[in-house]
Amino acid sequence: MIRPRLRDLGINIGVLPTGPNNAITDVEGVLIGHKTLIYDEPSITRTGVTAVLPRPVDAWKDYACAGFFSFNGAGEMTGMHWLEESGLLTSPIILTNTFEVGTAFQALMAYGRRRGYIPTFALPVVAETWDGWLNDAGAFAIAQEHVVEALESAQTGPVAEGNVGGGTGMMCHDFKGGIGTASRLASCPCGDFTVGVLVQANHGDRTDLRVDGVPVGKVLDYTRIPNPWAVTRPHSSSIIIIVATDAPLIPTQCQRLARHATIGLARDGGMGHNGSGDLFLAFSTANHIMGDSEDPFDVCMLPHPQMNVLFDALAEAVEEAILNALCAAETMTGFRGHTAYALPQDELQSIMRGYRRL
Repeated sequence: MIRPRLRDLGINIGVLPTGPNNAITDVEGVLIGHKTLIYDEPSITRTGVTAVLPRPVDAWKDYACAGFFSFNGAGEMTGMHWLEESGLLTSPIILTNTFEVGTAFQALMAYGRRRGYIPTFALPVVAETWDGWLNDAGAFAIAQEHVVEALESAQTGPVAEGNVGGGTGMMCHDFKGGIGTASRLASCPCGDFTVGVLVQANHGDRTDLRVDGVPVGKVLDYTRIPNPWAVTRPHSSSIIIIVATDAPLIPTQCQRLARHATIGLARDGGMGHNGSGDLFLAFSTANHIMGDSEDPFDVCMLPHPQMNVLFDALAEAVEEAILNALCAAETMTGFRGHTAYALPQDELQSIMRGYRRL
């Protein structure tokens, strides 16, 4: 069953227009693939892999300018020392659960070497959030072939959300969470550009949840929606935010864009608690940096003042991507009988109607 997205419920975030799919894939060339693992034998498995390809072909040699920001660092995103040093994204991005970072990293390396993309050196990007409340993470269910399936299934167009890929076992604001995406179109004197966002949302307390400024988490009827997660959950939470744009940004500008993802997270009630792994990566597809080039090359750069509309677009897209993850996710029962309940869409609509936001 596919649950409606936020806009399908009549709730529109922000003022800027969305791309045709309201997804990160609205940035031309960006592809998304998922591999979802849900089964009960030999272990209770609720996990998966999401692949983000910044280029439709050969992201290993046609590098993208990129920047990284750690809002709170209790998490892992591999390759960030080299990304910050070089300012370049030199591989696809894999999102998965905390215990599977090593497997995903090795799978990316092996995949690149088999295809001749990695002759000697690479530091691919793998990011994680913890799904151990719904998933028997210690069973290490993900294998290298699952990472390859996510990579090879990557495509443009609409993106599956909620209980899919790396988001399969994730929680968000004490409801079922997971993968979410959104996009915005931004116009400035230099031209028209797209900002796309994909999140793996595994963060937040229920009472902090806000939707378009409405304190939904404080108004929901908790007698109707149990919250067993709050009794046993650790005092931590995490979110990975991947930002793509076709605006011509150099690495320092990508870093600025990544940092501003914090605004969208805060609008939904994300706090960045001590145990949170809130890690954000932004890349631009506009400049093509060929890894095997021996000659100088030109790059194009957006004037700094014209980034303001990108910041606006990013805040709206992050806010909506998180809410799309919440809307798409379905109730799930998993490890040790734990149940994560879906955000009740009918009650959400009722609350938003009462605040004249519907």
